[in-house]
Amino acid sequence: MKHILLIEDNSDVRENTAEILELAGYKVITATNGKEGVEAALADVPDLVVCDIMMPVLDGFGVLHLLSKNDSTAGIPFIFLTAKSERSDMRKGMEMGADDYITKPFDDIELLNAVEGRLKKAEKMRKELTPTREGITEILQHIHGIEDIASISGRQQIRQLHKKDIIYSEGDSCAGLYLLTKGKAKVFKSHELGKDLILRMLQPHDFFGYLALLEDSVHSETAEALEDGEVVIFPKEDFFTLLEHSPVVMQQMIRLLSGNIADEHERLLMLAYSSVRKRTAEALLRLRQRYHDGSDKAFSMAIAREDLANMVGTATESLIRTLSDFREEGLVSVQGSSITLLDVLKLERMKN
Repeated sequence: MKHILLIEDNSDVRENTAEILELAGYKVITATNGKEGVEAALADVPDLVVCDIMMPVLDGFGVLHLLSKNDSTAGIPFIFLTAKSERSDMRKGMEMGADDYITKPFDDIELLNAVEGRLKKAEKMRKELTPTREGITEILQHIHGIEDIASISGRQQIRQLHKKDIIYSEGDSCAGLYLLTKGKAKVFKSHELGKDLILRMLQPHDFFGYLALLEDSVHSETAEALEDGEVVIFPKEDFFTLLEHSPVVMQQMIRLLSGNIADEHERLLMLAYSSVRKRTAEALLRLRQRYHDGSDKAFSMAIAREDLANMVGTATESLIRTLSDFREEGLVSVQGSSITLLDVLKLERMKN
């Protein structure tokens, strides 16, 4: 049962509105002023808030402001109740992040349609962010306040990739948020002596290039296709509009990106303090984690020795010697550029 918080100082309006919502199957908690409403929302986070604008102690704008600043309540759908004489305040409320408004007096159908519509949209937004071109487009279509959705979706740039194509280079201006939809790619940093360090191995549904986007700067690394594939570029203006108009999407995007950064920090620690054997084991297991198809058969992948060495952070010759040791120990088998992991448990123990 959906939980609705109703904040209204007029007892008749409050009781009538609560009765309509309860008859429709919603659980309703009421508050007589904005201060009580904020306290009720923080004590038991509702699925939706219906709030009057003009109230004693704390008005509706204050309620919206306080709830939007709290992580646990920032994404709650918010509907304003406003008298006709207060319609000039409606724009202010929408600019602050309200999802909808209902003008008093209203009938039960108008109220229930607004509530049902906002709950359905919130349900879609609460789903995990689907890292695909279609998933981003769907999210864009459910953000209140963005005009001309067709043009936003149409500005996405789809680029076909061939093996060794450079997606962007270190020092390039940031075009937007990148999403790999097909194939494999790598993100690497080049040293002035000609050595490369692979920062990330990318698979379909991976976002990348976002550090330059968030910092409003040029790219500090290079992205290159490892095989034929496809990348979608979302213009940075649309990315920031997406975050600006939806706290829920912002939270999901931050969670997604921060997870990637945490993985990179963990790997940098290993590069700094682990032996070449441990780093090689970790790199092979990371490739398995990223690209294994989930079947019971042993993981196998073709990868250039130079690329694997750049993942490990060592010379190619040292990487080849380490792989030879692993082969003699029965940990892997090597055939041409293809490496098959034969004993994952021993590689795990070695990494740890």
